[in-house]
Amino acid sequence: MKKVVNFIKQETVLLVAWILAIISNFFIPPGPDYIDYIDLRSLGILWSLMVIMQGLKENGVFKAIGMWLLAKTKQVWQLCTVLIFLCFFSSMFITNDVALITFVPFAVMMLQACKREELLIPVIVLQTIAANLGSMLTPIGNPQNLYLYGISGLDMGEFVLWMIPYTMVSAALLLLSILFLKGKAESVTVLVKEKQSCKKGSALAIGMYGLLFALALLVVGRVLSYVYLVVLVFLIVFTMEKKTLLHVDYSLLLTFVGFFIFTGNMGKIPVVHELIARLIVGREIGVGMALSQFISNVPATLLLAGFTTHYKQLLLGVNIGGLGTLIASMASLISYKIFANEYNSQKGKYLLWFTVTNIIFAIILLMMTIVCVAYE
Repeated sequence: MKKVVNFIKQETVLLVAWILAIISNFFIPPGPDYIDYIDLRSLGILWSLMVIMQGLKENGVFKAIGMWLLAKTKQVWQLCTVLIFLCFFSSMFITNDVALITFVPFAVMMLQACKREELLIPVIVLQTIAANLGSMLTPIGNPQNLYLYGISGLDMGEFVLWMIPYTMVSAALLLLSILFLKGKAESVTVLVKEKQSCKKGSALAIGMYGLLFALALLVVGRVLSYVYLVVLVFLIVFTMEKKTLLHVDYSLLLTFVGFFIFTGNMGKIPVVHELIARLIVGREIGVGMALSQFISNVPATLLLAGFTTHYKQLLLGVNIGGLGTLIASMASLISYKIFANEYNSQKGKYLLWFTVTNIIFAIILLMMTIVCVAYE
């Protein structure tokens, strides 16, 4: 019974997706059209990227980069800037989830080693915001971007141009936030033994993952078919490091499938489709932000995308909607769990910091979005 309860807690969104999919079966019985609902290209690219990033992570690539940057820090503000912007910039290419899984434990280790644990809460909160906002710049930064990029038909350059003003403002807000950190001008020392704790991966494996990542970018840019990518990733990783295939978040992929079926069925019921479209069209930013606060931004994207063609507004709504509640972006739960495992007694303080800081960022970016969209 305990295992069932834990599964429900951990995979709530997955269960909701499939409950909705099953309910929708009563209105539109299963048939061959169900296959057409599922965006196999998005799922194939997403799975491939998750495998590639997991492989690079397990071979110590990201931590090695972090260690190299930390070696150049001498003051608290420099250390915090590196830890926060590692998440910001890396999330553009390795996704917000992987950035946080990699660099939040890394930040905990570094700040403990430097005896600056009082900075853990603000730094981890800002890392989380940085990952969620940095990832919005590129199509591969997070799952909702990859999906909306695929159905919008944009090329990569157009997508980046859409998002770059908001990304630049996000970076400026993060830099401004660092100025408010306690003891920012004090000197700091990262212990040598911590610098040497980074795992060194296989040069062959790292090179192979690098090549697969380059291939993935060509697929995202619609130069190559996603089928080639999926087959090559499976064959190469199965041959070299088959355990990596087991560490992918398959529940996310199944969540996508569940929502694809639900939205596909709802789209075939004219009255329902028209009603939902009326509620959403022209309000994509507000609805995307609001819905994200309750079911997180990836499911919100999958639910709303079938009822509007205003993809830019929806993209902005669900990305900025990743700020706010702890579940607005499921990636935020990663940081919270890592912190809570280490400092369970300070969970309340963390949630207060998290909520207040997220609301401030969300309000500023929402105001910017409203102004920019109004003048387009």
